[in-house]
Amino acid sequence: MAYLTVFFSGLILSFLLTPVMRFLALRYSIFDHPISEVKTHRTPTPYLGGLAIFFAFMITLVLVRFFTNFPTGTLRALRGIVFGSILIVLLGLADDLKLNGLNYKTKFFVQILISFLLIWFDIRIKFISPSYLAYFLTIFWVVGIINALNIIDIMDGLAGGIAAIASLSFFFIALLGEEIYVNYASIALTGACLGFLPYNLSQKYKIFMGDAGSLFLGFLLAAFSLGTYYTRISEIALYAPVIILAIPIYDTLFVMYMRIRQGRSPFLGSKDHFALRLEAWGLSRKKTVLLAYLLSLFLALFAWLVTRVKTIFALLIYIFVLLFFFIFSFYIRKVKVR
Repeated sequence: MAYLTVFFSGLILSFLLTPVMRFLALRYSIFDHPISEVKTHRTPTPYLGGLAIFFAFMITLVLVRFFTNFPTGTLRALRGIVFGSILIVLLGLADDLKLNGLNYKTKFFVQILISFLLIWFDIRIKFISPSYLAYFLTIFWVVGIINALNIIDIMDGLAGGIAAIASLSFFFIALLGEEIYVNYASIALTGACLGFLPYNLSQKYKIFMGDAGSLFLGFLLAAFSLGTYYTRISEIALYAPVIILAIPIYDTLFVMYMRIRQGRSPFLGSKDHFALRLEAWGLSRKKTVLLAYLLSLFLALFAWLVTRVKTIFALLIYIFVLLFFFIFSFYIRKVKVR
């Protein structure tokens, strides 16, 4: 019952706050202008949707804190998530408000600092030694997932919907664990994402989440993945987060590969994303997003199964997922994108 309350709190608050943020964006002319060739929209569209998700999430966590008796460790982890969330949203907002965005080196630097903050609050990889290697891999993972969610935010509903499914997946996997901060935070984020999506998908009341939203979602999903216990049955279930986040991870690696192959910087924007290639293949944007949702749901199910079956079956699931993306890449790379 408590989790349902948290979910609906995040959903309702986000649904109510998103039009407020849209009004502020219109009032102060905070728009995403299609001034770059990598932009996929045609008209200036208001930003600040990410702030609605952020405030809905934060308010929900504050309410949960007052009505739930958290253990000390959980409170410490939640503080780390709160402080990190504030910093990553400020970084994203600065990027949104700057006409041509922040330099990618600046964003990487701040993201690395925020990753250190998570480590300070003991949200990190704990199964690797020596500790300095675990810290390095934690930073690499957190920065990678932050940017992976940012990279797939190129089509209405894509990043928000996939983040909602991934967050819900972490909730169900963590449900039996002792790190209950993941349970409450992940279900709150699921609701906050779903409350935003109707406006993001609307034509009349459209609003983008902006980098403030996509970086925030990536940060939280990375934090959730580090606070969830996977290996009750099989040691190789440790890699379940890679399946949960397979779509943003895949798109990041695919886009970087295509850019390098074409002699371009992997850190500069392009239209090589899998979703845009599906659109160029003939799918409508609605069908492309729905297909991504469906695939994300299957991946979430596979990730949950990996944590519930013996090693041999978990290994077969990993192989199946890997083969699927390999075959998918073989066909999708041939599609020409304008």
